[in-house]
Amino acid sequence: MDNTSVDIIEHLHSLDSEFDLSADSIAIILAAGHGKRIKSETSKMLHQIWGVPTVVRVANAAKEGLDTGNQVMVVGIKAIDVAASVGKEKERRFAYQAVQNGTGDAVRIALEATPDSGYDGDLYIFPGDMGLLHGAAVKEFKQAFLQDPCDMMVLTGIYEGDPAENYYGRIVRVPAKDVEGRDAGEEEGKVIEIKEHKDILAIKEDKPYKVEYKGKTYAFSRQELLELREFNTGVYAFKSGPLRSFITKLSTDNVQGELYLTDLISIFNQSGLSVKAAPASDNRTVLGFNVKSVLKEMDNYAREAAYEKLKDIITIADKDDFFIADEVIEAILRLDKEQAPLDITVGKGVYIDKSVRINKGVQIHRDAHITGNVLLNEGVVIQENVRLSTFHGQHLKIGPGTEIFQESEIKGNTEMGANCRIESHVNITGSNVHPTRIGDNVVIKGRTYVYGCIIENDVKIEHSVLKSKKVERRIRPDGSIQPIRYVIPTPEGLDSISPLKEA
Repeated sequence: MDNTSVDIIEHLHSLDSEFDLSADSIAIILAAGHGKRIKSETSKMLHQIWGVPTVVRVANAAKEGLDTGNQVMVVGIKAIDVAASVGKEKERRFAYQAVQNGTGDAVRIALEATPDSGYDGDLYIFPGDMGLLHGAAVKEFKQAFLQDPCDMMVLTGIYEGDPAENYYGRIVRVPAKDVEGRDAGEEEGKVIEIKEHKDILAIKEDKPYKVEYKGKTYAFSRQELLELREFNTGVYAFKSGPLRSFITKLSTDNVQGELYLTDLISIFNQSGLSVKAAPASDNRTVLGFNVKSVLKEMDNYAREAAYEKLKDIITIADKDDFFIADEVIEAILRLDKEQAPLDITVGKGVYIDKSVRINKGVQIHRDAHITGNVLLNEGVVIQENVRLSTFHGQHLKIGPGTEIFQESEIKGNTEMGANCRIESHVNITGSNVHPTRIGDNVVIKGRTYVYGCIIENDVKIEHSVLKSKKVERRIRPDGSIQPIRYVIPTPEGLDSISPLKEA
């Protein structure tokens, strides 16, 4: 083992937590591969589905659906980056697959991180690229495993496209008759094995593929195997004992020269153990990706799901061009139950990050971008191309009835009162050391820049640059409030500037 691997393992151990041995299951999440076909320096596991790395979505779905935080995260290529994305959490452990030698090898390594005695909970295995998986689908699979007892269960899907483009492993089931024409009887439909796509392609077209199952021989042509539509999702449930006993029986006798976890089906069948399959109720939830086009398709599905949740609650201008993080969607759904109607409007191209909080009557217009800890109170209007953002630990609050006009940018540790007007191209910033606090009914317009200031109620500021200033509400003799105009700081660095000499 080289020094780099030692350093990675030590780092991963620093993120480990203890399992809850009273829970009935442990999830193993396979996130070691990089994904050559995705053609990116970024790990496949860190590509995002609806704003969240796919491996994080899988980890969250497993935790919710299995009702336990017990997880082993198997990482390999870009191990530190992948581990950082999911982070240290209660009941999560990490395992390092230094060489990607197949799913069977990954699970073998994961088992080394699980209790090998005194714990007989079930083991569930999930690919880290299944970014549309959610807790309800995992819970459904768990219930199928508990209600139809077996030693191994495979979650399957039905491929709906052109079979020539189906790169998934096929579920091979017992046909009606064996090679001698005898009826399969009650064995018909049982899972014989999973045949990987590349291994099917290696079969000669003029020679049938034969397989033994419980004393009978069944035959399939290469084309028959390719046209099978039921596919392996890569999600499995195992009884702990059989998995630990037979994982060592896997071999690399296949086209890839890797240890396939799917080979356990044949091994289990030959050993008299029971293998069953449960179909997913929604094929979209079990999609994985290897190429950018499929990743994009999955992201589109996630957008469709988000729109379906919100379409009758708020107004979304373009269902194909918006982003609202899951956390914000859930908050909107809760707000709808408590305070409907909401009258919230979201324009085309709007981006709303996970920490943003929105209230009734908020209008966010085209291409506005809001990230960080941002609170929009009731009736706030955000016009086109506005940017609102904070750094970690900062808070930006916009008071009720305030309107921020197009192309303005407000960021950092900033609070703004009620019924303010921030007109076009204004830039407002507050830092941790120098926060910005703006009172009620303030108007700021022109190409004004405000940094770290305290601005009292009812003040009007135009075409000014204000840094770390207090702006008071001064009443003039005629009863009007003194406006602030054309306040420009003294220039700095003039001694570095001189006219160019003529040639």
